[in-house]
Amino acid sequence: MDEVVLPLGSTLKHVQVREYVRDLIQELPEGAPAPSERGLMQHFGVARMTVRQAIDALVSEGLLERAPARGTFVCKGPRPVTRPLSFTEDARARGWTTTTETLQQGLGQAGPGVAKALGITPGDPVIHWRRRRHHAGETLCYQDVFLNEVLLPGFLQTGLPDSLYSVLAVRGLRPTAAEDKFTADLANAVDADLLDLKTGDPVLRHSRRGLVGDVVIELSRSVYAGARFTWWSPLTVNP
Repeated sequence: MDEVVLPLGSTLKHVQVREYVRDLIQELPEGAPAPSERGLMQHFGVARMTVRQAIDALVSEGLLERAPARGTFVCKGPRPVTRPLSFTEDARARGWTTTTETLQQGLGQAGPGVAKALGITPGDPVIHWRRRRHHAGETLCYQDVFLNEVLLPGFLQTGLPDSLYSVLAVRGLRPTAAEDKFTADLANAVDADLLDLKTGDPVLRHSRRGLVGDVVIELSRSVYAGARFTWWSPLTVNP
């Protein structure tokens, strides 16, 4: 394939790098090494962060796979996911090291919307946990998690974990199914403040109801910085 230097102007730089790499790896066999980060940095004249963002997106799509201490290699097709992934699990699959910053935690009363989503009565006690997730010095998202306090007694007294699902798993309450909703939107003043954006920048809103059987375990509402995160979801058709 002839080498083409793309102009980095109207399109986000990491998007152009991503699509360039996507075209390159289409002609490479399964297991072939992905283009080197250093080579891509020199080719496009961009920072390592930009290249990593592009590679991370292709990893999340299942087109590339990271092997610790070995490198990044070509995959031919996404691998199916059979259970809802937490943010921490998804980040680990991308090869990211993330940190969690708790902004707010406490016990409150469920309002009508939260109560309906959790299948409880308005005014019932709920755990509210607001946190911000970071990777490589950037804020990826902030999340509001609401939990039925009746199902998780003493949750706030045990120390808040990086991964909610790890604690739910210990209690036998890790979600086995989820209902996800995504909305493309523009950042409001709160989003801009919490995500280090400008008002009007693109964001992705994600709400989830996590279930075990017919019981709703969690309600989460997340807002992602649109230019810093690519959501990947494998789909299959049953015979």
